[in-house]
Amino acid sequence: MDRSIILYDINGNTPLKKLFLKNKSSCICWNPHEPINFVVGNEDGNCYTFDMRKMDEAKLIHKDHVNAVLSIDFAPHGKEFVTGSFDKTIRIFPSFSGKSREIYHTKRMQQVNAVAYSMDCQYVISGSEDTNLRIWKAEASKSIMPLNKRQKEKIAYSNALKRKFSHNSEIKRILRHKHVPKLIKKLKERKHAKIESKHRKEDNIRANSKPGTLPYVPERKQKITNLED
Repeated sequence: MDRSIILYDINGNTPLKKLFLKNKSSCICWNPHEPINFVVGNEDGNCYTFDMRKMDEAKLIHKDHVNAVLSIDFAPHGKEFVTGSFDKTIRIFPSFSGKSREIYHTKRMQQVNAVAYSMDCQYVISGSEDTNLRIWKAEASKSIMPLNKRQKEKIAYSNALKRKFSHNSEIKRILRHKHVPKLIKKLKERKHAKIESKHRKEDNIRANSKPGTLPYVPERKQKITNLED
């Protein structure tokens, strides 16, 4: 509740490092393959990846949720993680990307309080406020039926074409497009408008003030207000 994140050595009773974010955090998860990195789910709808060796700024900010992130779980291979949010959606983020690659939602699902990856990385399990557990495919387009050799080759060829032409603007737009509920879309547009308005205000202040009055600070540094060793 005090917006702090503290690292402890389990052999001691004093904190190793302590930092404060602008908003309180609801969940935290360590990368199983890179144990120096951990991800924090924050009330502002973002997830922050930190390197425990250098905690003066976030290593990466994962954006897409429009409300508080309530739960995080890493895939066993450590390449991506799943999040559950108060905005009634589930998202899967690559650990190296700030944007989600997949989003899951249903009309009856309420806020998602818990998420977990299966040990084979094929499925995601979620628990929501409507008292239901749901099982989702980690890759929405992947078939769960047995495939013959020709079908596997066709899928591999299609994926190779996507990677080859991924820099094409139309292909990039198609790959990036995700269907989201109308409410989520409106909230995201409103959030984007607030951020743009804040940036315009800061630019106007800089343009009409003495140099150095309002220095430019990257967003990943703005969120950390204090650091103690």
